[in-house]
Amino acid sequence: MARKISKRDFLRLSVLGLGAAAAGTGTARALAKGMINKGGNALTGSPDDLSKYTRETPYSIQMARGVKCQICPNNCILKEGQDSLCRTHVVRDGKLYTIAYGNPCSVHVDPIEKKPLFHFLPSTRSFSIATAGCTIACLNCQNWEISQESPRNTSNFDLMPVKVMEQAVQSGCRSVAYTYSEPVAFYEYTFDTARFVRARGLKNVLISNGFINEKPLRDLCKYIDAANINLKSFSEEIYAKLNGGSLQPVLNTLKILREEGVWLEITNLVVPGWTDKPDMITQMCEWLAKSGFGDTPLHFSRFFPLYKLKDLPYTPLDILERAREIAIKAGIRYVYIGNVPGSPAENTYCPECKKVIVERKGFSILNNNISNSACKFCSAKIAGVWS
Repeated sequence: MARKISKRDFLRLSVLGLGAAAAGTGTARALAKGMINKGGNALTGSPDDLSKYTRETPYSIQMARGVKCQICPNNCILKEGQDSLCRTHVVRDGKLYTIAYGNPCSVHVDPIEKKPLFHFLPSTRSFSIATAGCTIACLNCQNWEISQESPRNTSNFDLMPVKVMEQAVQSGCRSVAYTYSEPVAFYEYTFDTARFVRARGLKNVLISNGFINEKPLRDLCKYIDAANINLKSFSEEIYAKLNGGSLQPVLNTLKILREEGVWLEITNLVVPGWTDKPDMITQMCEWLAKSGFGDTPLHFSRFFPLYKLKDLPYTPLDILERAREIAIKAGIRYVYIGNVPGSPAENTYCPECKKVIVERKGFSILNNNISNSACKFCSAKIAGVWS
């Protein structure tokens, strides 16, 4: 059974979660699986009974061949007892239920810059949660131990929506982030938690692959303040082969988030041999600029060999720098390079006077020259949510 998280464990976990970012992926993965605490002991037990963590989903419809889930574009049609592709939904007695509700396997306190969100409440902390499961299946997933698992197979915390809100307040966080695996897979938990969080005056942050249908997305947008969407590539073929998803629904998500007034940033992981082709990067950036995303921060992220792509090399730095040049030329005004500590492309530059207006080192901000959402040097407006 999942163990209720005590205040002592919560405070310990908060410290560990921040430390994991600096300690490296090994520690981060162990924390994400809920397997260690400060003394190296298990924090939770095996989730033998998920009945407490089950809720009926409102996004389903009866079909001739079973019950159709309408949350994401996988549109799973499930027979009695069958699990969804995301591993978090199942049909029981002719109804569709989530088994990922109030049982996160990962609970951390992170800097907002880690998400990455560079133009949203800088230097604040975000209470971050995830359950097992994901709507797609990236060959390069960095959190595959939880994203490609069922909540039945992870070590989980007992943390219902109101408790998430309370723990976020106690930890001094300004926001709650739904992250690490895929919040669309634990949609019902995300939705209900976001309502409590919004009512308490905190912000909600969605870190997602954007693979979601329009109706549940628009419903969720009522409570989401910011999002970072991982735009995997600009190729339907690559989306299918590398990620097990498709491109068009993600492009639709970007447009809907903008229409709904959610602050948006985009991440593109540059995977050698897959998503590093200049022509495809150019096509992606030109589409973004022409579609009204010129002020949307774009993060090109360095690939590290993980999961099923361990034989690939790290993304060469010159490829990332070339991608940034392409994006700026296309008309994207705020372009960053991630996973390259010390790179000047971690900084924010004023698109008018070109001076450094936010100086960063890793997840820390060294200098912030933005006042009243404007550059202190030339008074140019800087897109974002700065306070």
